[in-house]
Amino acid sequence: MKLKVRLSLFNLFSKLVFTAIFLLLMSFIIERINLRQVDNDLIHKREQVITLISEIGIEPFITSDSSDTFGSYNILKEEFISLERIDPEEEMNFIEVTSRLIEDEEIDYRILNYSIEVDGQKYLLEVGKSLQSIVHTGRNIRQVMLVFLISIIILTFIADYQYTRLLLRPLEKIRNKLKRISDPSLFDMSPVNTTTSDFVQLDSALRELMSHINLLFQKEKEITVNISHELLTPVSVLRSKLENILLREGLDPEIEAKTEESLKTLHRLQSLINSMLMIARIESHQYLREDTFSINEILTEIINEINPVAEDAGIMIMKELHDDYQLKQANRSLIFSMFYNIVNNAVKNSPADGHVLIKSVRQKNRYIILISDTGPGLTEIQKQFLFSRFKMRNKDSGEGTGIGLAIAKTIADFHNLEVKVDSEPGQSTKISFVFPEIS
Repeated sequence: MKLKVRLSLFNLFSKLVFTAIFLLLMSFIIERINLRQVDNDLIHKREQVITLISEIGIEPFITSDSSDTFGSYNILKEEFISLERIDPEEEMNFIEVTSRLIEDEEIDYRILNYSIEVDGQKYLLEVGKSLQSIVHTGRNIRQVMLVFLISIIILTFIADYQYTRLLLRPLEKIRNKLKRISDPSLFDMSPVNTTTSDFVQLDSALRELMSHINLLFQKEKEITVNISHELLTPVSVLRSKLENILLREGLDPEIEAKTEESLKTLHRLQSLINSMLMIARIESHQYLREDTFSINEILTEIINEINPVAEDAGIMIMKELHDDYQLKQANRSLIFSMFYNIVNNAVKNSPADGHVLIKSVRQKNRYIILISDTGPGLTEIQKQFLFSRFKMRNKDSGEGTGIGLAIAKTIADFHNLEVKVDSEPGQSTKISFVFPEIS
């Protein structure tokens, strides 16, 4: 999972936790707020009634020839005001919740009880509000707050994700710089534009590291080239002397056999030196990439060249080259060597009566060459070292240098080709070359 997604999900999770806690407490909080607001409303209405009585007197509500009580309810019975005569010694000033029977309907009210004195007479003023209206108000508030919280969570998650994506964009650029290179010399040394000091330091450290690695690689390549050049001269001299020995007449058969064996060893050594030189030159970009050619044409040439050897071994080379690809800005001889090494290796690893399949396919905008054999397959360790130098050589065969596949991988990297290996023990090995996108 990407870092920006992890950060956004953490922010979302933390908000959800706080929201859950708030929702658990929301009912209690809303209830207390509603009750406090209702109590304030009751007190406000009480003051309005007292003010009204002080202005017009108590007679409009309770007269001497009428009953001792007065009651007024609104049409929905949600609120009421009542007055009644009480004992002069009674003092009341409290709020309670009680039920009232109104027109055969029992309704729960929150009632403010307050005693007032008018013209020497004590009256009990009651101002009540239905609890049902309080419940409805609380429910509406909860719904509004829930929608508000969900909206805030969604909006903040989107904002967090976008901000995190923007914040981590320099890290993405650094990752892409590392991902695109196949050689330290190709690393983009231009600094990443960012105001985050951590990313500035990371980018600077990577550029210094790549410069150091590139310097070490250059020294290694120089050593390889120098040693290879120095070895070629004595190898050529030894080979010439051994060949001259074989030209002598009356040579002892045992000496002749040992001399021929030494010549074979020198030939393998010379091939190895030339291969090492080739890899060093490819990695140093000493080869030009100025050719444009058909991939099918290259593969057909390789098949024609290897086919006689394959037929002698009882192996059939099959081709399914339905689609073609014009490779531009490439080195034809290197591409030829790359495919030749892979096809030749597939033939060597296929048993008698086996076959090697060379197939071209198009997947979306990508052109792919598949080369598969009917050999014993590869283990995970073998796949890991398949393109490493000298790792995959069959020591029992006494043939080859163990560097052909490494050369193929080096050539593929030089041409920005992606190489994939699909194989399991007991099954065929399939090597895929993925070419650049077709525009």
